[in-house]
Amino acid sequence: MEVLEEYIAFDLEFNTVDGISHIIQISAVKFVDHQEVASFDSYVYSSVPLQSFINGLTGITAEKIANAPQLDTVLTDFKAFVGETALLGYNAIKSDLPLLIENGLDLTEQYAIDIYDESFERRSTDLNGIVNLKLTSVADFLDIKGKGHNSLEDARMTARVYEKFLEFDDNKSYLTQQEETHGDNPFAALGGFFD
Repeated sequence: MEVLEEYIAFDLEFNTVDGISHIIQISAVKFVDHQEVASFDSYVYSSVPLQSFINGLTGITAEKIANAPQLDTVLTDFKAFVGETALLGYNAIKSDLPLLIENGLDLTEQYAIDIYDESFERRSTDLNGIVNLKLTSVADFLDIKGKGHNSLEDARMTARVYEKFLEFDDNKSYLTQQEETHGDNPFAALGGFFD
């Protein structure tokens, strides 16, 4: 997996009515040297009635949407926040990126890592055969807390899952290094203690 020292994890919430998805929240967190340094979070105005199950799922109310900035404004601000920074998301290739493209913002060139794909690859190793690969399930398995279906929380969980995978890779790299240095002798690192 690519190691990014600086990246932005992002997520969208949307309201789908008559087969058309309308963005209602855009959020992102910026990480530098494995620490969150900035965040972006905005609801998005929509004249389309909010589906009641969306309200129940996300906690986003019709009032929050009615008082939010227009999509063009939010997308402009989001693009400014992202700049040229590498992006990662959770299954964004299938939903979030195409939805942004539909609304005039193409960030596919900056999309570096899909954490859903990483989770799928690591299912039998780091994730101990986990069956459910929903972001909240993977995060929960890794002892990362967060409330699903809030795009800021989801963006943050995505970044933390990525950081946990980096930690796993570091540990594996260290173990491989130890094996190469000391061979099969489990006591070799003790430096002659048993000599």
